[in-house]
Amino acid sequence: MDVLGWIIVIALFIIGMAGAIYPILPGVIAIYLALFVYGWFFTFAHYDAWFWTIQTIILVVLFIADYAVNAWGVKKLGGSKASIWGSTIGLIIGPFVIPAFGLIIGPFIGAFIGELLAGSGAGKSMKVGLGSVLGLFSSIVVKVVLQLAMIIVFIVWVF
Repeated sequence: MDVLGWIIVIALFIIGMAGAIYPILPGVIAIYLALFVYGWFFTFAHYDAWFWTIQTIILVVLFIADYAVNAWGVKKLGGSKASIWGSTIGLIIGPFVIPAFGLIIGPFIGAFIGELLAGSGAGKSMKVGLGSVLGLFSSIVVKVVLQLAMIIVFIVWVF
């Protein structure tokens, strides 16, 4: 049973880290769930109030950062609300429409079209589209760092 518990915990950590890059995966939720799986299979005795406070704060920061950093990239280069919506839609749909490159092209095209619909010219729309990609890459870096922090806190607390 111990082996099964560790397999599930490690699989959830891997899914969580993959979710930092591929937005359709549950990312931070998978990592948070791994903490409970460990407790159910082994023990919750390693966890105290500080552990749960740290992990929950990171979880909340990740949820906020996931949306805020992408919107920041669009806004930084003068994007409108329409381009933020377009970027978000492109981020969700892009990987399905263009499997290999949709994660990058989707937000770019979404922000570009959104900004065009908001009345901007092609030059500004292109700039806003690039801001969307910048925001996406920044968001990935933030998610990877914070999710690794969650895993490291788990390892330090348990071992």
